[in-house]
Amino acid sequence: MMDFYAGSYDVLLCTTIIESGLDVPSANTLIVYDAERFGLSQLYQLRGRVGRSNRQAYAYFTVRTDRILSETAQQRLEAIREFTEFGAGFRIAMRDLEIRGAGNILGPEQHGHLATVGYDMYCKLMEETLSEVGQGTPRRELETRVDLRVDAYLPGDYVADEKQRMEMYKRIASIRTDSDRAEVIDEMIDRYGDIPAVVETLLDVSQLRAICNRIGISQVARTRGGAALRLDEKYIPDPAMLIQAMAAASPALNFGTGGRPYILYRTNLNSDREMLDALLRTMKKLTEALEALQEAASEEAAKAENRPAGTAEATEKR
Repeated sequence: MMDFYAGSYDVLLCTTIIESGLDVPSANTLIVYDAERFGLSQLYQLRGRVGRSNRQAYAYFTVRTDRILSETAQQRLEAIREFTEFGAGFRIAMRDLEIRGAGNILGPEQHGHLATVGYDMYCKLMEETLSEVGQGTPRRELETRVDLRVDAYLPGDYVADEKQRMEMYKRIASIRTDSDRAEVIDEMIDRYGDIPAVVETLLDVSQLRAICNRIGISQVARTRGGAALRLDEKYIPDPAMLIQAMAAASPALNFGTGGRPYILYRTNLNSDREMLDALLRTMKKLTEALEALQEAASEEAAKAENRPAGTAEATEKR
């Protein structure tokens, strides 16, 4: 091995032991025999043994012509051929998880259908199942979708690393309040620099989604005269209180009951980006008005509960 590293030999014949972090910068060609027998992470690690310097490198994964490959083996080889860019390790790991499945963590079997539902949905389904097992009733959350024609994403040249980009997407999706947003903005500026316009839009969309979610809105869609905010009857607060809060928040909000209840936001703004800003400000006012009404109702209920007890006490003293 030391002679190969020093260049005394041109070819090294070995087992998969070299996948364990072996670093030979002068090696520029790798040939893997019976590649269909290896796991995806093994193939990725083996491929990484070449191309460790500034010279062009090649990795050949060979299979026997008379052997029929299984569907899983074909998926592994297609994945290793597809993800060739620098830093593709995280995408390889995600594809490996989709191919093999995440497993049954509550039982002895190791299988899964992750590719069918996607990784994020799989995690949510797992949370619901665990909640159902532990409490007897599943804990389901309202999904709010914002359908506006705006550019809202994290550019690759702003957050270059794909793993960090996915983590930042989750951080942005967790925004609930202005203080949450300020924390995320400070973190992004500190790590990646000034925030591009498309990222600002992404922050607005995420915050609007969180606000609408608290009110019980399942969808925000662009209409010819503004936007329609579809309400989910299972999550909608007191309708009378909601209408009262809408009147206090903005005259542009109206309550409608077509097939399903909805809030109509009327505006003459043509730009979806301008409408997003205006809608976000209006929904903040709506939530503030609704929370004030709910707080006042709670205080009235508390006073009503205390009044009989106080009256009885005064009578007893007399």
